[in-house]
Amino acid sequence: MVSLLCYAQKVAKKKGLAPTTTLQVHHLKGRRKGAILKEQVWSADGEVVAYDLAYINLKLFTRGNGRILGYDNSHGYHHRHFMGKAEPVKFSTYAELVERFIREVHELWRLEDEET
Repeated sequence: MVSLLCYAQKVAKKKGLAPTTTLQVHHLKGRRKGAILKEQVWSADGEVVAYDLAYINLKLFTRGNGRILGYDNSHGYHHRHFMGKAEPVKFSTYAELVERFIREVHELWRLEDEET
């Protein structure tokens, strides 16, 4: 499976297999050295059944294991984490959610850069 954080548009399809887990961890460099982008996806029959997306930076946020921004569908519903607070989100497709996550991360980086 190709990471959607690398802008792929679908989860690889493997019919008839038990759920599989894919974990992509990107350790950032430069101004964001020490920060992490994480994507963990559980899929079955080519469909995403569970996911966890996170932008982690312990230098900027020490609570919640450093998760500044995240999306997941644990606890039986789709939700967004931001700076320690969670709120439900509308979900249509995983690909759209990843695009939203990437846009929000880029906006956070723009704001971080303005502060330095």
